[in-house]
Amino acid sequence: MRIVYFEPFSGISGDMTLGALVDLGTDLGRLRSELAHLGVEGYEISSQRASRAGIGATRVEVRVAERAGERSFREIRALIQESRLSPWVRERATEAFRRLAAAEAEIHGVAIEHVHFHEVGAIDSIVDIVGSMIALEQLLPARFLCAAVNLGQGSVVCRHGRYPVPGPATQRLLEQAPTYSSGIEAELTTPTGATLLSTLVESYVPRPLMRIEATGYGAGARDFPGAANVLRITVGEELRQPEPACNEEQVAVIEATIDDMSPQLYGYFQERAFAGGALDVYATPVQMKKNRPGLGLTVVCAEADIDALCRLIFTETTTIGVRYKLERRKTLERRSVVVQTEYGAIRMKVSLLEGRRVNAVAEFEDCRRAAAERGVALKEVQAAAGRAFFQAEASGRIDGGKVSNG
Repeated sequence: MRIVYFEPFSGISGDMTLGALVDLGTDLGRLRSELAHLGVEGYEISSQRASRAGIGATRVEVRVAERAGERSFREIRALIQESRLSPWVRERATEAFRRLAAAEAEIHGVAIEHVHFHEVGAIDSIVDIVGSMIALEQLLPARFLCAAVNLGQGSVVCRHGRYPVPGPATQRLLEQAPTYSSGIEAELTTPTGATLLSTLVESYVPRPLMRIEATGYGAGARDFPGAANVLRITVGEELRQPEPACNEEQVAVIEATIDDMSPQLYGYFQERAFAGGALDVYATPVQMKKNRPGLGLTVVCAEADIDALCRLIFTETTTIGVRYKLERRKTLERRSVVVQTEYGAIRMKVSLLEGRRVNAVAEFEDCRRAAAERGVALKEVQAAAGRAFFQAEASGRIDGGKVSNG
């Protein structure tokens, strides 16, 4: 799958998006002809090369002969839906303005159909949004992903007055997105830019694993000293990490060395530790100071259980200190299968590697119980369980956690 990856490290606006897409190869002539399907007149769209902090980029400008008045969401929706634009462009552009209208409606406490756009309703912003959709359609099929969004800081003057950055609509549109400010005193992300991200982006993630095919830089209107005021859009082929052969997770390893504890206490502690969530508990003989024989206690557990098991160690053993570390471990996929033997039902612990069985061991407690009940040797029950399992496996009768009778 192709990835289109937005990097708004200096924010995002409609003209920056169009600039990056033209920089990627969108033909300006084709863009003009497609925009003509809107039936909107009185504007001119142009592009030129620009440099922002030493990065070459494309600057796209939309010049309007006369500033357009207010336009309602209903008017803009009709303008797009009645055009001869492609279905995908009509759908995405309409959704973009619907999202912006919903944000404005919530902010101003009016019905969405009655929302009138000021800055965003102007011709240049309509061209930015619809033009971006026209250019992006050429990259389909693709997943749209994005890095964290730089909003800027300070204040911005709108029709209703002075607002803090980000403006109310931008704030609402990017509620679920990771955002930050690099400290530049400016509105880096505009409502138009936020609308495009809100409409297009599937997920906000660090740069994904991909093979880069093309890169486009769209220049912002201003040139900030020491900061590249550009939007980067990267197009690449998504690469998949190979599935691990076995499960991998992070665990905690808690250790203590003890030379003054009764073995009886250790047995009781081990039972309590397993009941408390320990994944493994074992003791290793060690030689300690003053020639004293002792034991090295090791408890393996989930990271979330460190505190609870440390408390248990301090409560139930004689140690006065522990140490722990976080380690990675790999484990085979495991499942339990019940087989029927002449001694009754026995559970088998089955281990799988990449879906293939590599181990099958009879559950000890089941075998011990059956041996005691039937008055036979434990090893006979274990052997019977093994035979039943392998016969069922060979005949294809193992299904999930049981053996079928077929």
